[in-house]
Amino acid sequence: MSNTSIAEIVNKNLKTRYKKEARFRKYGQLSIFIAVTFLFIFFTSIISKGYSAFYQAEIFLKIELQQEFIDPDNTNDLEEIRYADFDGIINKSLYSLFPEITKRSDKRELRDLMSSGASIKIQQLVLEDLSLIGKTINIWLPLDDEVDMLIKGNIDENLPEQSRRISDLQISSIETLQTQGLIKNKFNKTLFVSGDSRESEQAGILGALVGSALMLTITFLIAFPLGVSAAIYLEEFAPKNRFIDFIEVNINNLAAVPSIIYGLLGLAVFINYAGMPRSAPLVGGLVLALMTFPVIIIAARASLQSVPPSIRDAALGVGASKMQSIFDHILPLALPGILTGSIIGMARALGESAPLIMIGMVAFVVDIPTSPLDSSAALPVQVYLWADSPERGFVEKTSAAIMVLLMFLLLMNSLAIWLRNKYEIKW
Repeated sequence: MSNTSIAEIVNKNLKTRYKKEARFRKYGQLSIFIAVTFLFIFFTSIISKGYSAFYQAEIFLKIELQQEFIDPDNTNDLEEIRYADFDGIINKSLYSLFPEITKRSDKRELRDLMSSGASIKIQQLVLEDLSLIGKTINIWLPLDDEVDMLIKGNIDENLPEQSRRISDLQISSIETLQTQGLIKNKFNKTLFVSGDSRESEQAGILGALVGSALMLTITFLIAFPLGVSAAIYLEEFAPKNRFIDFIEVNINNLAAVPSIIYGLLGLAVFINYAGMPRSAPLVGGLVLALMTFPVIIIAARASLQSVPPSIRDAALGVGASKMQSIFDHILPLALPGILTGSIIGMARALGESAPLIMIGMVAFVVDIPTSPLDSSAALPVQVYLWADSPERGFVEKTSAAIMVLLMFLLLMNSLAIWLRNKYEIKW
């Protein structure tokens, strides 16, 4: 009778335990579902807003590069040609498509269809090849951002004319040009080959990409060797005492310090005290190196600890010195884990904007940096700047820049996973 009671109790407890396990499993599945849902919403929102930035509306024009407009005295002086009336040349070609439009106000509305970057494009072509003067060329030129937004369906044509920034005449002119096949959406090379601009159709991310690349290079060259060296010392050579324990605790604390604190440190030390230039990749790289330094130390120490003590003992047993055992045996085995942790730390640095804003990298910079001392932007800061712009054209540029930034982050994290899976040794 007692045996039957015990069996019933055990079965009852088993049923209760199984129900708890099943309930916990459902909670886990629900958590994963919620996380994936939010991730899907995030990517859907970014892609739906940003994919249109990768193409841009352009118009096909026959441009007559008349001598009297560009170089009337036939001097071939590049400085004079640089300031020629290229806008007038483009406008003349545009007017020829609408001979029925004769009023000055209507012609002004036609001119507003063109991007200010169209004349710059013609100017560059002529400066690169003076033999084009006097000839007629066929070329695709960028349209104004409002025209681009209209063609992409981001402007409601049914609104009253006074409620939109594009007139009825301009809309009808655009429809006429589209019917004739003179307006098409083309791949937006400007996004990848130009720096920042006040005009959304001319704005690009090249300056920010170059600035981020320079900063990450400086960050890696400083943080990686110093971080690995510090980890080797703390793990292999440092005595076990209170001072070393104090240092180890503070390294762990520094890894959790908000990034904006490093920006304040960089502002105080590198700019105010050392006199380094504001908004320079050199200062940004130094600040990000300080931020990444404790992350690399922690990752390197964990990788060194994962190497079995038998490797050390075997190396010392065959006559290797302490340095030889570390650099010839232990470090090569720990290197995959060190690289993985370093790449993840660099990926975190790539996405930081708060410390860069503190050192002045929020400034409007048009030129592409050519050295670490030139003024520059960074990709996350460029996203911040464009997100603060009221023009509709910058909304898609912001989302497109986020997509590029996410792509680089995914590539860096994928590289870290690949290195870990390929070279990781399981003991």
